[in-house]
Amino acid sequence: MISIAALWISVLLIGGGFALDRVLSDAITRNFDGQLEYVLNAMIGSAEIGPDMEVRFNRPLGDQRFLEPYSGLYWQVSAPGHEPFRSRSLWDRALRQGEQHEGQTLHVADSDEFDGEPLRVLDREVRLPGSATEWRFQVAASRAGLNDQIAVLRRTLVRSFAILGLGLIILAALQATYGLWPLRSLRRAVAAVSSGVSSRIDTQFPNEVRPLVLELNEMLDHNERQAEEARRHAGNLAHALKTPLTVLMNEATANSPELAETVVRSTTTMRRQVDHHLARARAVGRRANSQARSEVWPSLKAVERAMSRMHRHVTVDLAGDQQAAVHVERQDLDEILGNLIENAAKYGQGRVFVTVVREITNLSASRKPDIVEILIEDDGPGIPEAERGKLFERGARLDTGKPGTGLGLAIVRDVIGIYGGEIRLEESEDLGGLLVRVRLPAAA
Repeated sequence: MISIAALWISVLLIGGGFALDRVLSDAITRNFDGQLEYVLNAMIGSAEIGPDMEVRFNRPLGDQRFLEPYSGLYWQVSAPGHEPFRSRSLWDRALRQGEQHEGQTLHVADSDEFDGEPLRVLDREVRLPGSATEWRFQVAASRAGLNDQIAVLRRTLVRSFAILGLGLIILAALQATYGLWPLRSLRRAVAAVSSGVSSRIDTQFPNEVRPLVLELNEMLDHNERQAEEARRHAGNLAHALKTPLTVLMNEATANSPELAETVVRSTTTMRRQVDHHLARARAVGRRANSQARSEVWPSLKAVERAMSRMHRHVTVDLAGDQQAAVHVERQDLDEILGNLIENAAKYGQGRVFVTVVREITNLSASRKPDIVEILIEDDGPGIPEAERGKLFERGARLDTGKPGTGLGLAIVRDVIGIYGGEIRLEESEDLGGLLVRVRLPAAA
């Protein structure tokens, strides 16, 4: 960044300096030519034709340098067939007349006719009263003074622009260094986290970098939660399998006649536990994708089609916000809705009503995301309030006459909790059965 800034500043200053040099040099040259033109006009204004038909001045020119030999300021009046009328400063020299010009326009030219003394020459063709001859009036000045002024100007420009460029480059370097300093601090903070010196990035950063720091800290929190969740799952699974394995070991060691029945019962329990923890592990793994997004309505339609084939006597009615989306993986959302609607169809009398509502919160006040609420109602017998909490226990079943393992609601509750949602069981006022209220974080 500093190199690019230095290159760009140099290009701009060189281009601007060149343009400014041309403008100021031209202005100094025009001023120099204007002074010579004033002298030339004074010569023409004081010139007249004498009795000998030669040019003479009726009043002397005011600049004393015209009287000093080789002073650097000269004039001359000439015409074909006439001896040149010259200033005393020319002494034994004469200005070169050059080609004849047409008209009485002013002509300006640089001349090297005098060795070691470059000249700036202005001339004009004039026909004086009483003379049929075209007289050439010339005034010349040494360019030394003009060149000195331009040289001083260019030295000043080069020094000024060099100081300006150096100052701008230093400013750009300081700005880049100061502007990128938070990233260096962030790099050190990340290195400290990687090396185990600290667990979070707690340094204060500017507003431009703070969102990145918040995202990094959230990612660290999420990874920590995942690691803790994995350890807890492993411990829970080991604890859950320990008792059935101990029973199997004891029965096998004792050569119990009920070994076969014990094996079937214990393996069924172990399979239930393994299924439960695998479902949680899959949900946790998919939750690692913070950009998970699923539309609720397509999932509901898919579940409705599945229910119409599995339970032909059940009618599933859908209503509410068809554009709602949640921060849940589609597979997990299908599993949540599938379990809940299947339970409603299985234990109801034939009617299931599903409503989708988006609840908008005030972000500036609460910093909480919007919520999508899914209400699933059935017309079954319902569940007494005292027994509703038991349904979320692993293996709990209030109706053992219907097939199932009792893991559905427990897995649903765990998956919803992993995504930061919640589930509640209530009584349906419209259908009289159970109302399941699911609240999930909304997506844009």
